[in-house]
This record gives sequence, structure tokens and C-alpha cells, in this order.
Amino acid sequence: MAFITPVNGDAQPVFAIDVRSPVAAGASTAATPVNPAGPKLDFFSVTANTSVAAQQDTQEYVANVIQAVQQTSTVAMYQVDGTLISFGVFPTGAFADAAAFLAAANITYTGFQLNSAASVGFKLATS
Repeated sequence: MAFITPVNGDAQPVFAIDVRSPVAAGASTAATPVNPAGPKLDFFSVTANTSVAAQQDTQEYVANVIQAVQQTSTVAMYQVDGTLISFGVFPTGAFADAAAFLAAANITYTGFQLNSAASVGFKLATS
């Protein structure tokens, strides 16, 4: 396999695209998050009063919550797990805290409401 030895540059432009200022050499291996797939994300989860798993079609509850969140930020990823909906959104800082996220996401919809929110991370799967 052919290989060309680079004569300049570092991993910054390729791997640390989610940081605003240059990072010291070796920082990406020193507990600094790196997201080569896109921008830095804020993570929030909201808990509904009842399961929303069956409410994921067009114009149903989950789609409407996503649309409400996207009035302030962009939803990069989300997951529905029973009563819990987890979000990864950007830009970072679009919501001051979990309470502000809940206020934006808690839409009026017959029989459904969001009771609480947290900014503790993204729940990837049922466990």
C-alpha cells in the first residue's frame, strides 16, 4: 500500500474540527473530546408522562418535540426509549440549562407532556 509522508500539518484540521482554538499537540489523546463527524454537541434528555414510543410518525408527539427544539438549535441525533427522549443538539450553549431545554421542548399535545429534563448525557440504548 502506498504512503506519502506528510511534510507539514497535524491532526487538528482533520480530527479536532469541533474545537474553536488550536489544541496542544497530543491533547486529542489526553481526555479531550474529539468529534470528527460534526460539531460539538450538548446532550439533554427529557422524560414524558407516558411512553412516547408509538408517537414517532409524521405530526405525532416525538416529531413535534423535535420541531420545537429545532426552533432554537439543530437536533444532530436523538433516541426514544419508552418515556425518555435523548437529544444531541448544536450549537453548544443554545440552551442555558436543562430547564431551558424543557421549556422549549415541552409542547402542548393531547395526553402527552414532558415532566422533567436533564443534561447528564445521551442514553444510547435500553439497559
